[in-house]
Amino acid sequence: MARSSALFTKRNPDAHPDFYAAEAAGLRWLGAAGAPVVDVIDVAQDHIDLERLMSGRADPAAANALGRALATMHDAGVDGGFGCPPDGFAGQIFIGRRPMSSTQHSRWGEFYAAERVVGFVRIAVDEGSVSTEQLGDIERACGAVADGTFDDDAAPARIHGDLWNGNVVWTPRGAVLIDPAAHGGHRETDLAMLALFGCPFLPDVIAGYCDVHPLRSGWRERVPLHQLHPLAVHAAGYGPGYGRQLHSAAGEVLRLL
Repeated sequence: MARSSALFTKRNPDAHPDFYAAEAAGLRWLGAAGAPVVDVIDVAQDHIDLERLMSGRADPAAANALGRALATMHDAGVDGGFGCPPDGFAGQIFIGRRPMSSTQHSRWGEFYAAERVVGFVRIAVDEGSVSTEQLGDIERACGAVADGTFDDDAAPARIHGDLWNGNVVWTPRGAVLIDPAAHGGHRETDLAMLALFGCPFLPDVIAGYCDVHPLRSGWRERVPLHQLHPLAVHAAGYGPGYGRQLHSAAGEVLRLL
């Protein structure tokens, strides 16, 4: 990575041909829905130039504003089904540096289990981060999800897709979102990711969110359900500690049945 007085440049000559294009498409798609995203200045196969953000501090007012913006972004919806990529982008999408499916489904549970959890769990098993004993519970939880147990009538939301606290930059103008894995998903997934890795003033984020779009009853109990995806991704790359967290979340899902 390199910095200039005006730009923040990420560069990798060996990057996948779609890697930076997917990031740019996601940022622009979320920004078009009212999200406070970092501006894309330029993008090519080997780099992306972004505005350089100034560091600031989180506070309750900025957190509340973030929650309101997230609800507005989610409410903008998508033109496709669950799993669809940003509008106008037909290439490979990613979460972090891992490829992510953009296969579309009409039902959320079917999509979430097949395209956001199971594939990463398989990698985690191959890497030794998930044991065969843990796998049984995880597969049972995914089966219940895929069967539609937790489906609702909500249309796909326009989500950031990788909304852990490290992808929320607090600046003097408020929170700014970076590094999306943008796709059509469930609104509760973004909020569960914020809860998983810690977000300053999260209750204020939730309050602002609910001012714009009240969350469906039982959303707190469903947080582990929506954490299966990020935990599976992390278990695939960062060891058995995340495998244990994934197994624990799967147990919480099974207790909801």
